[in-house]
Amino acid sequence: MTTDPQLIDDLEWRGLLALTTDRDALRDALSGGSVRFYVGFDPTAPSLHMGNLVQILTARRLQQAGHTPYALVGGATGMIGDPKDSGERTLNSLDTVKDWVARVRRQIEPFLSFEGPNAATMVDNYDWTASLSTIDFLRDIGKHFPVNRMLARDTVKRRLESGISYTEFSYVLLQSMDYLNLYRDHGVTLQHGGSDQWGNITGGVELIRRVTGVHVHAFGTPLITKPDGTKYGKTEAGALWLDPEMMSPYAFYQFWLNVDDTQVVDMLKVFTFLTRDEIEELGRQTEEKPFLRAGQRALAEHVTTLVHGAEEAGHVQAAAAALFGGGDLHALSTATLGAALREAGSATVAGDIPSYVDLMVETGLAKGRGEARRTIAEGGAYLNNQRVEDPELVPSPEDLVGGSWLVLRRGKKTFAGVEVTPI
Repeated sequence: MTTDPQLIDDLEWRGLLALTTDRDALRDALSGGSVRFYVGFDPTAPSLHMGNLVQILTARRLQQAGHTPYALVGGATGMIGDPKDSGERTLNSLDTVKDWVARVRRQIEPFLSFEGPNAATMVDNYDWTASLSTIDFLRDIGKHFPVNRMLARDTVKRRLESGISYTEFSYVLLQSMDYLNLYRDHGVTLQHGGSDQWGNITGGVELIRRVTGVHVHAFGTPLITKPDGTKYGKTEAGALWLDPEMMSPYAFYQFWLNVDDTQVVDMLKVFTFLTRDEIEELGRQTEEKPFLRAGQRALAEHVTTLVHGAEEAGHVQAAAAALFGGGDLHALSTATLGAALREAGSATVAGDIPSYVDLMVETGLAKGRGEARRTIAEGGAYLNNQRVEDPELVPSPEDLVGGSWLVLRRGKKTFAGVEVTPI
C-alpha cells in the first residue's frame, strides 16, 4: 500500500516526536511501505481523557498516511495499572475492568477505520496473559529484565522511599510482553505512546531484541501541560474526560475555547487535522487580534466535532452564543442548556420563584440586594437575554426556558442559571 512520505515531517512539525528509538530508521521504515503499529490504552477509569486523545489522533494520522493500527485495550494491564508517583493504585475487580474495556473500545472505534487494506484491529492483552503460567512468565519474560534497569526507571526511583509493590514494579514486564506478542502474532514493528510511558515502551523494544534479535521501532509524544508546566491528568480535578456523561460537551468545548494564547497553536497542531497553512494563519490572527480568539474558536469547534460529533458541536456553539445574547435560548435543548448553566454556575429553587434581585444574590451575580438593584438601575441586568428594568420583578413560570430554567446575566459576559423544581 502507498504511504505518505511526508508523515515524519508532519509529525515533527506538529511536535509529536518527543522521543524516538532511532529517528532515521523510523523514517526509513515509514517511507518503505505500510507499517503495522500499536498503541495501548489501560482501562483504569470508565473513560479515556485528554492524554489518551493525543494517542488516538496520532494513530489516526498514521493510518491516514497508509499504516496499519492495532489498538490495544489492556484488560490485563488494566487489572494492575502503571505505577504513578502519588502511590499505589486501587486494584479494580475483573468485572469492573471488563466493563471499562468495553467502554474504552467504544470510545476508540470512531476514530479509526476498520475497513480497507490497512484496516485497524482491536486487541485485548487479557487474551494472551490470562492463561500464562507464573513459571512461563518468569522464564520467558522475566529472565530478560535486569533488576538494576528496572530500578533505574524514574517512577520506580521516586516510589522506592514511599514504597512500591512487586505488582506495580512488574508492570513493565506485562507491557513489554504486549509488544513481543503483537510482533510475533501480527508483525507489529512500531509502538507509540506518551513520553511518560517511555520506559515501558523501550522495555518492549529491548525485549524483542533480546528474544528475537530484531530491532523494532518506537516513538513518544510529548505530555500536554498547562501554561504553568503542570500536567493535565485524569486524576486531577477538572480532568478532560471524553465521555459526555463525565464531562458535558459544553464544558469540553469551553475548555478548548479558553486555551491560553501561548498554547493555542501547539494545541491546534496536536489536536486537529487542519493543514500547516491553516494553523499558521490562525496563529497570525491570534497574535494580531487576540481578542477575536480565532485560534481558540477553531480549536474548540474541531476537537468537539472529533470527539462528540458535528451535531453536538453545533448544539454547544449555539448554547454559547445564546447565553451571551447572540441566539435564541428557547431553541436549545434542555439537556444542552442545563449542562451549560451548571458549568457556569447555577442555583436550584424549589417551589415559588423569588424576586430577580434575590436570584442575583443567590447565584452570586451580586454580593447583596443593594448591588443587585444598582445593576438593574444601570441597565446591566438581564433575564433570558431581556434587559430587566423593574427592580421588583418576580419571574413567572412562563419565563422558564425548557420548563425549568431561568438565565440571568450581568453585563455582557457574566451569567448564571436558576433551575426551578417543583416542591
